[in-house]
Amino acid sequence: MSEIKKAVWITGASSGIGKELALEFVRNGEIVLATARKISAIESLKKDLGEQSDNLIPAVVDITDKDAVKEFYKSILEKYSVSCLINNAGITSFKKADQDTIEEIEKIIATNLFGSIYAIKTVLPEMIINNSGTIINLLSIVTKKIFTGSSAYSASKAGLMAYANSLREEVRKNNIRVINVSPGPTQTPIWSNAALEKHSYKMMSPAEVAKLIYHIYKIKSNMVVEDISIRPIQGDL
Repeated sequence: MSEIKKAVWITGASSGIGKELALEFVRNGEIVLATARKISAIESLKKDLGEQSDNLIPAVVDITDKDAVKEFYKSILEKYSVSCLINNAGITSFKKADQDTIEEIEKIIATNLFGSIYAIKTVLPEMIINNSGTIINLLSIVTKKIFTGSSAYSASKAGLMAYANSLREEVRKNNIRVINVSPGPTQTPIWSNAALEKHSYKMMSPAEVAKLIYHIYKIKSNMVVEDISIRPIQGDL
């Protein structure tokens, strides 16, 4: 029977911060289970990893489909144990509350909140049995400051923050670290091309955000960074 290896599961790994997290973790010797709705973008990352490309395991998972999340987890159990989950998958609409349709709001909450909870609920039993684990949630600066045109997005991220904060207190006794990271404006495809052209010069680099998250993840002493905000030095947009 082959040895079960520890792995880091990153959702929404096909672009933006998720893509850079996958590259950063693999380059630092971690095995990464990289999931997204489209696998082609993840597979293309292997070209950037050279000899380390075998440590990037791409898979198609729609994080809003709880059955698909369960099936993915079952499919990796014979080879991998998820020692760290990074909830990165996220979408938004940048519309005011009176312009968002119910369908758009449901899709945002299904991805950002329910999708993250599905992933957490999937890995949590094993982490409790192992008496160790790390759950990193990519939130947003909207959990710290009010922005217009982001009501559904803000609700989804604030909901995940509240869920994670409660979870953290419940699993301290199991040596499970729950870390919330709230980035400000970052150069990712979540923004429109027009917004990127206008503001990218003062946005944060997703690669730099990924490096910081990896540094936080690597702290394995009796100390944990539980909640961190990251902003461009020039402030929010």
